[in-house]
Amino acid sequence: MQYLPSKPHWKVKLTPGPPIHRLFRPSKRPMEILLLEDIPGVGKRNDIIVVKSGFALNNLLPRRRGLVATPAVRKRYADQIKRRAEEKHNESELQKSAAGVLADAVLTFTRKATKNNKLYAAVTAKDIAEALSEQVSVEVPEADVIVAEEIKSVGSHVAQVKLGEEGLCEVRLEVSAEE
Repeated sequence: MQYLPSKPHWKVKLTPGPPIHRLFRPSKRPMEILLLEDIPGVGKRNDIIVVKSGFALNNLLPRRRGLVATPAVRKRYADQIKRRAEEKHNESELQKSAAGVLADAVLTFTRKATKNNKLYAAVTAKDIAEALSEQVSVEVPEADVIVAEEIKSVGSHVAQVKLGEEGLCEVRLEVSAEE
């Protein structure tokens, strides 16, 4: 003889309410975070940035790359935050002065060319970055030099240089043939 329960055990009645995953969802409000280290594309150490809560909760906070910028944290790191603000101001001043220098600059290149004024080797972003440091004394990373089309001919050309958050600055290039 088999024993059968009077009520099936799998028919448990649940109390009404919201699904559990909705109870623990983070808010969609942005969060202010104090960065504890330099993060490329996000910010530098001691910057206070505003990021989405998901990025903060899933990336920055668990990896200890930042702290939530509460009043207590702001008070504790006040000196470092002030120093970083001064550094930002100095960086922006340097970028403005570099933009002023680059606006008037004309970079000259002499390359081997064919009789039809075509270059044997193109002028690349690396060449332009090196010429900026040698001819104008402005240090710019190669990644910040933007060339619309490859420069493969003799003549006048234009390249753009990205200077921080100031935007793009155009630089004139003069390419001549070796004789």
